[in-house]
Amino acid sequence: MEEDVIVEDAPAPPAGAGERLKAAREARGLEIAQVAAETRIPERHLLSIENGDFDRLPSRTYAIGFTRTYARLLELDEKELLDAVRAELAASNPERRASPAKFEPGDPARVPSRGLAWLSAAAVVLLLVGGFSFYRSYFAPGMGPAPLTDDRQQAARDADERRPEQRQAAAAVPSGPVVFTSEMDGTWVKFYDAGGERLYEAQMDAGDSFTVPADAEGPQVWTGRPYALAITVGGRSVPKLSEEDEIVRDVPVTAEALLERGSAPSANPAPAASAPGTGDA
Repeated sequence: MEEDVIVEDAPAPPAGAGERLKAAREARGLEIAQVAAETRIPERHLLSIENGDFDRLPSRTYAIGFTRTYARLLELDEKELLDAVRAELAASNPERRASPAKFEPGDPARVPSRGLAWLSAAAVVLLLVGGFSFYRSYFAPGMGPAPLTDDRQQAARDADERRPEQRQAAAAVPSGPVVFTSEMDGTWVKFYDAGGERLYEAQMDAGDSFTVPADAEGPQVWTGRPYALAITVGGRSVPKLSEEDEIVRDVPVTAEALLERGSAPSANPAPAASAPGTGDA
């Protein structure tokens, strides 16, 4: 008795391009959501491709492009799959054979990025703004806003609006020396120029005075009793450095700087006795 030999037929490979893509995906253990995330193709389009339902895609170009991207992800033969897709498309709609698409989008690498689109829009806006500005300045220069007030007129108005005491001081700048006179005993003071070189330093008693050298460059003062020092410029009294009990330092003591602080009502000069051993440096 002959034994019947049972030969099992090997399973036939998937015929359609979509079935082959689905089989490859399942062999790799990938979910359809993972493929959508990797390829940036919506899940509904991927399912349409796997089911061979290409008519549910927006157009033939999308079917070709999405299939190419899907095949690349699964490392399959792109050309073979695309030929199969084109054949299925032609079989479902014979009219498409005569008009193959020249550009087949769907591959994210070939689709312009969102950043490029925004950059192009910004370039168009800049071009329009530049063209409008050129038109206004070249063809219609009188259409712009009225010019601002002349700078010289504005400067004249600013000068008129200065405080009366400032105008008075500027109109009568004395040419005499700057003299500091102590009104209290034990008033420490130091005078120095812009380079830090000392001009005069002493504990001044009441009645001691110091005349700032006329040739001193940027003379300044440092003292802890600004309220104890009377100041005259060309024999004319000017306000003290401060009426408060505070330390003042690096305060300019030129005639111009002192007069800018305002003119005192009194014009009587303060005593001009020199400090012992110092003289008018």
